[in-house]
Amino acid sequence: MASRIILFILGFIAWALLNWVPDWQHMVIGIFVSAFVAYMTGDFFVKRTHLLTHPRRYLWFLYYVPVFIWECLKANIDVAYRVIHPDLPIHPGIVKVKTSLRSDVALTFLSNSITLTPGTLTVDVDKEKGFLYVHWIEVRHKDVEKATKIVVERFENILKRIFEE
Repeated sequence: MASRIILFILGFIAWALLNWVPDWQHMVIGIFVSAFVAYMTGDFFVKRTHLLTHPRRYLWFLYYVPVFIWECLKANIDVAYRVIHPDLPIHPGIVKVKTSLRSDVALTFLSNSITLTPGTLTVDVDKEKGFLYVHWIEVRHKDVEKATKIVVERFENILKRIFEE
């Protein structure tokens, strides 16, 4: 029940910010939409709601956003270079990378961060063994540790502080 309440509050805040005309019609619809989404998906949201009460996590999340945007920008430039280059310098493949993240939310954030960064795509997650299988446009290393350092490490350390510590 607590996860549904938190999801309702976060959903309503997002609705209010996206519909910044603060009239009563938008707020009433926002209440209904947020309540519906919270009711339908509240079980999937967060299992450990007490973690959301630590302000330190929100500060780490605010740090994570520009790091993610910077990594996306770098990856976009890299992929654009590879597409424009006449020789098309790509060496695609699937690499296995290790992660120490264990919670579903942290793994989802990590997988989506990798997938949303151009040139990489998370194909599978093995939660029990702590591996992700990532399709990479330019496989630089097939070694698990080296590939982990390049693909995962930039996001994992921050996400651990947000979702697991």
